[in-house]
Amino acid sequence: MKSVKRRSAPTIFVEPDIFKSYDIRGTVPDQLNPETARLLGRAFAVEIDGVNIVVGRDMRGSSEELSEAFIGGLLESGCNVTDIGLVSTDALYFAVDFLNCDGGAMVTASHNPPEYNGFKLCRAESQPLSKSDGIERMQDTIELDDFYHDRESGTRETKDILPEFVKHVLTFIKADALKPFTVVVDAGNGMAGAVLPQVFEKLPLKLIPMYFELDGTFPNHPASPIEPANLKDLQKRVLEEKADFGVAFDGDADRMFLVDENAKPLGGDVVTMLVAKSLLQKHPGATILYNLICSRAVPEVIEKYGGRPVRTPVGHSLIKPMMKSEEALFGGEHSGHFYFQKNAYADSGLIAMLLAIEVVSEEGKPLSEIVAALDPYFRSGEVNVRVRNIPKTIEKVVKEYREARINYTDGVTVSFEDWWFNVRPSNTEPLLRLNVEAESAELLEEKSSYVLALVRGRRRKAATKATTKAKAKA
Repeated sequence: MKSVKRRSAPTIFVEPDIFKSYDIRGTVPDQLNPETARLLGRAFAVEIDGVNIVVGRDMRGSSEELSEAFIGGLLESGCNVTDIGLVSTDALYFAVDFLNCDGGAMVTASHNPPEYNGFKLCRAESQPLSKSDGIERMQDTIELDDFYHDRESGTRETKDILPEFVKHVLTFIKADALKPFTVVVDAGNGMAGAVLPQVFEKLPLKLIPMYFELDGTFPNHPASPIEPANLKDLQKRVLEEKADFGVAFDGDADRMFLVDENAKPLGGDVVTMLVAKSLLQKHPGATILYNLICSRAVPEVIEKYGGRPVRTPVGHSLIKPMMKSEEALFGGEHSGHFYFQKNAYADSGLIAMLLAIEVVSEEGKPLSEIVAALDPYFRSGEVNVRVRNIPKTIEKVVKEYREARINYTDGVTVSFEDWWFNVRPSNTEPLLRLNVEAESAELLEEKSSYVLALVRGRRRKAATKATTKAKAKA
């Protein structure tokens, strides 16, 4: 980042709550509006201190207006802008690398309700900005009016990047070798509806589209497939069509979740296992990253197929740099983000979907059977608990389980021989996020009830302290 001359006192106010841990996001028009977007464009130009910037947007009603204003801020700061229009976020990341740009911006609020919008920002090679590495400085630049004030205006061009992006994602599989599966895809009225038809027309698959019409009001259900309620339409359709599996994307189509032929949802960690297995068979010995919320089965599968598992904190702005520093081939998160070395270390749900389909095709077995052979565990899913004092609650958890193995990366992970859990603070809300895994459904119910009661500060009914500690093996 090039330093600029600072003025003596703050002169401009922008709602501070929009500057999040991993992106910029808020409600329209009270927190985000064209003037705010123009200022963000000018601040991004200072932070990147580059010449060539690519900008894309999703289908939300406010995205085009905010994109125009953001581009205006870049242009008046001397940047040359390539406007790639309506795209998925993973296509934006691809464009930054493919066009050799100094940075990129995607106008989107991902899975949030229609009244939200925001900006996902990255540097060259699709390296993301985070609050501690770029976003906070942008906030300072705006408040102190530390923009470029004397640069000549930049230039602007438009480009359709999707044909090149489709070619790119198809290089990850042998398309001609795929079996003619029936695949139901729920785009959630998000950007997958614009990208997926161009991909499937080149594959020997039968696509059954659901909610492919671009509509930022999300008339059918929220575009957040990590929530079980938002998968119900897809599950029903998979059974009706006797499909081989179903796929759901979030609003900006960078996250992806699978549903098997029995309509059972598969978590992001299960997809991580499938993709890791596929890639390690082609690249033995490779390094695979997985975040600390993922099942124990993930590192077990990676090691079984000759890979080197590396455990990471949660969050794309942390994992992407680690992908590069570890020279990792692939990385997966429970949240449905999947990262690929040959995709500029950026995430793409679409590439993960294609590799998962290839695994099923090569195995010649139903998806449910393949998963059953890889995954013997039972999981709670992520439970969000609102607490008054996060540090005090975590301290209480540590004290209760002091005889267990405890790891302090991203909250605390408490491990026993036959079960484990992680509890970590939310980056955006006064919440603790709890994940529990066990070797049986009965043990999962017992332990998750106990830990949840402990976190909530209520009397524990599911188990006694003595019973819990008897099973501990440090």
